[in-house]
Amino acid sequence: MPATIELSDESLVVQIERGDRLWALKSRLEIPLAHVVDVKPAAEEAHRWLHGLKVGGSHIPGVISVGRFYSHGQWVFWDVHDAEKAIEVALQDDRYDRLVIEVRDPAGEIARVRAAIGAVVA
Repeated sequence: MPATIELSDESLVVQIERGDRLWALKSRLEIPLAHVVDVKPAAEEAHRWLHGLKVGGSHIPGVISVGRFYSHGQWVFWDVHDAEKAIEVALQDDRYDRLVIEVRDPAGEIARVRAAIGAVVA
């Protein structure tokens, strides 16, 4: 199930959907917009079978990647079933270095998040 992104003037909230909540041990992530550095498509990365050391969650290559992973010195939160709909949110000064999440409309969500972080910087 794709995650949903809610944006406010000060935060980005990722709502984890249905069964993924169990694997992720979370129902939502709230990130201050000031911590969001960039957002981009992540289909290529999501297609890789190894996402790093799984610390909590589930990973079955090609089927599901949900939870916390430690990869190349970074903490990454994953919530992806369909790699083609994955986006990556790069963070700074946060508990995670990146979020890789599946959304219904990757191009639309990327545009929304970029507009929101542009408003914070301006």
